[in-house]
This record gives sequence, C-alpha cells and structure tokens, in this order.
Amino acid sequence: MQTEFVIETRGPGLTEFTGEVARWLAGAGDGLVTLMVRHPSASLLIQENADPDVRLDLLGWLDRMVPPADDPSMSWLR
Repeated sequence: MQTEFVIETRGPGLTEFTGEVARWLAGAGDGLVTLMVRHPSASLLIQENADPDVRLDLLGWLDRMVPPADDPSMSWLR
C-alpha cells in the first residue's frame, strides 16, 4: 500500500505533520512506515517535541550554520 502526503510549506523552517501521519496510521492498522521526502533541499527530522524551545533552538542553530542566501556572510554564493 502506498500513500502520498502533500505538505505545503512557506519557505525555510520546520513543518509539523505528525498528525496527518498518525491519522493515516490509525486507519491503516499494523505495519511499517517508510517516509520519503522528495524535495531536494528538505530533510526529515524525528524528535519528541516535549519542549517547544527545542524547536526554536534547532531553528536558531540552523540559521547560524546556514544563513539565508542574502546574508552578507553568504556573499560568496552566486
């Protein structure tokens, strides 16, 4: 069985889609879930979400590691 989830985003950031997958799983029964992210600049992060500050900390770290392309520190990009 193959199901496609279409998740629209509004630029860089973290997008929570656990609810969509959980609802699908509730009707699908037991089995294995394999998720494939088809966008070339996207990745899948699995975390517990117990503390909302973790999400903010992660976004801050990502901004420091990879600033936006228009940031002066990224002037070497073409």
